[in-house]
Amino acid sequence: QVQVVESGGGQVQAGGSLRLSCAASGSFFSFITQAWYRQAPGKQRELVAIFTSTATTDYADSVKGRFTISRDNAKDTVYLQMNSLKAEDTAVYYCNVNVFTTWGDTRDYWGQGTQVSVSS
Repeated sequence: QVQVVESGGGQVQAGGSLRLSCAASGSFFSFITQAWYRQAPGKQRELVAIFTSTATTDYADSVKGRFTISRDNAKDTVYLQMNSLKAEDTAVYYCNVNVFTTWGDTRDYWGQGTQVSVSS
């Protein structure tokens, strides 16, 4: 079993910055992908940023140039640095990891979500 815990959300004014953290713990062999999603009220969950299976990064068009995904492999932690925040970035942000398990298959895990609220 893998636990995924996000932190770092909060309230900020437009133009401000926040950094989200996502720590994974438990029994797994390695990450396949690590990603951040978000879900605004009344909208579907959308992909924000991802480390792909080939360790490249990709971003939603709406956040390119403003958000940066990074990670600390020693800590099994992925970060999302969010700069120049806009009111439309307001959402619950979720961390998702896809891992190779110690018993030979792949599994998907989600964190509980962290609220980001941007006031204009």
